[in-house]
Amino acid sequence: MIFPFRYVYIRLMLPLILAFVLLPVVRAQESTLDKSEPKGTTVEEVIKRFAAKEKEFQAARDLYTYRQDVKVQTLEGETPDGGEYRQVFDVSFDDKGHKVRTVVFAPQTTLVRVVMTTEDFDDIENRLPFVLTSDEIGEYDILYIGQQKQDELSTYVFDIAPKQIAGKKRYFQGRIWVDDHDFQIVKTYGKTVPDIKKKKNQENLFPKFTTWREQIDGKYWFPTYTRAEDTLKFAIGDIKIREIVKYTNYQRFGSKVTITYQGEEVKKSDQKQQPEPDKPQEKPEQDKPQPEKPQ
Repeated sequence: MIFPFRYVYIRLMLPLILAFVLLPVVRAQESTLDKSEPKGTTVEEVIKRFAAKEKEFQAARDLYTYRQDVKVQTLEGETPDGGEYRQVFDVSFDDKGHKVRTVVFAPQTTLVRVVMTTEDFDDIENRLPFVLTSDEIGEYDILYIGQQKQDELSTYVFDIAPKQIAGKKRYFQGRIWVDDHDFQIVKTYGKTVPDIKKKKNQENLFPKFTTWREQIDGKYWFPTYTRAEDTLKFAIGDIKIREIVKYTNYQRFGSKVTITYQGEEVKKSDQKQQPEPDKPQEKPEQDKPQPEKPQ
């Protein structure tokens, strides 16, 4: 996000926001961090396994449709000041299987004190739902911190940071929580880096955020909620912002299902003309414990 120069006078007339260091937003109930080594395995093996699982998940998520709801607000203290960016869009596929993004709600932005940038939009869509696969893991320093409960989930905790910043590429820096059973990331806290500072009054700054995942299909953990509340320290003044991103309506695209009627396969052209056979009532599966969502 950048500071719009034409609003400098307005900003200086507003009350100053006290600077503070953002603490992670707690959604799940966390236990005390246990700094002991993993039992029955090694740190290196845990990293190798979760990176491989994350690669599987990344490929799987590309086969899902979903809705993404984005809200960005500027704040005075804890209260929204009227500045807001909002957009709701669906990620789906066209008849050729190409992924498409369809905006379903996008009122006129009322943000005044900051301006959304290309990097902001790219981060919201691609880096807030952070995935660390075996393809990218060599780009990061990964430090094992310990083990910690997230509600009923037992997790391994790692701090990660890019080894170096290559060109204009953007990275994640922060902390991840990896489920010790499925070896997938279930929570992320940190920020995208680097902040971009070309000259004194040309700054593009990015907030710290927390992203939570939930097990959607009984196999993979999908991002469902991201929240950021941070003070961006521009050279000309501090601005507090809040971002909330919700990911809903996950549905797998292109499942190959054969429909039969009276023992014979129903061709696509006939499917709408045939009555649907009675379906047995499915018993609900017992879901794996999910951390509570913030209100």
